[in-house]
Amino acid sequence: MKFFNTKNAVLVSIFILIFSALPVHAEMSTSNLDLPEFFNFDDNYYTVYGGPDISASLVGDNEFSRGDEVTLGLNLMNKGVITGFKDEEGDQSLSSLEQKIQQTEMGYEAQRTTAIGIVAVLSSDDPNIKVKSGQQEAGTLFSGGQTEEPVKFNIEISKNAPAGVYPLNLDFFYGYQENVQLNGDGETNLGITNLEVGVWYAAAHQSQKVLVAVQDEADFEVASISGDLEAGDEALLRVVYKNTGEEAVKDATVRISADDPFSTTDDQSFLGSMAPGESSEAVFKLKVDEAAVVKSYAINSEIKYEDKDGHSQISDTVKIQVKTLPAGSSSAGMGTYIGILVLIVVLVAGFFVVRNYMAAKKEDN
Repeated sequence: MKFFNTKNAVLVSIFILIFSALPVHAEMSTSNLDLPEFFNFDDNYYTVYGGPDISASLVGDNEFSRGDEVTLGLNLMNKGVITGFKDEEGDQSLSSLEQKIQQTEMGYEAQRTTAIGIVAVLSSDDPNIKVKSGQQEAGTLFSGGQTEEPVKFNIEISKNAPAGVYPLNLDFFYGYQENVQLNGDGETNLGITNLEVGVWYAAAHQSQKVLVAVQDEADFEVASISGDLEAGDEALLRVVYKNTGEEAVKDATVRISADDPFSTTDDQSFLGSMAPGESSEAVFKLKVDEAAVVKSYAINSEIKYEDKDGHSQISDTVKIQVKTLPAGSSSAGMGTYIGILVLIVVLVAGFFVVRNYMAAKKEDN
């Protein structure tokens, strides 16, 4: 619990600095300060109920695509109200001075709804959404007031995030006026003489959810690859693409980017319509440089398609992992296969020749 006296106004600034420096996940609590000896209040005229009520609204759209890095803008508003008060003096008769002090206290008590030194913290419990920004300061808001500029947080959406709604945690930490007590020596036409004002401040915490949505969309991966890419030769590369997203596509066409050691005059293939979970095969004719090193290569491909709303879209890059073969390896393998087949035919033919010979010899005997 914090205490402030009008004779020592610098304590307000000290309080705000201490509050703003609190760690992001600090446990908000109140603590007592020892009152100066010259503060000796006998009466607290009112106990007031209510206080600040901070809420946030998202500026703009809350729907994004997987893989996006975006900035969320949040408008903060203080909807705090005084919900009631209790007259601590009851039916006791008050002097003229006490009545004026009582009325003056109510004016101070109305400031209970002000949120002082607001700090906003955004966090995510889901690994598919990462909050890249730390705590943001939003200043002080009186009841009915809102931030002049949105409080901004940067978030990153995983490329593998499933479509759906993701709730983010938005926490507010701020100070507010907990109680006020007044005292004075006398009254004149100018007001109360030697007016002393004691103000207790407390720290508060509020939280709410901010909803962001990852849109349904198509996504693609390579399901299988076939084709003998032999150095110095031209061959067909067959690639099966699968729609792993949540949205069907139509008129899909895939295009590859052939870099050394590959070249092609046939870099596009039609995939057609693909519902979620369906696959389609693309065929490309590739020429492999005769000096190609035998190793694995990644060929980039992109799929252009029409989405459910009839809009043209282009997918993220999908890599095709291929491996080149030494020159002549495919024909050498075929020669070996033919040689083995010929040997088998010769052995089978020999078996029948021997069997027929033995049978004829038995008949002669």
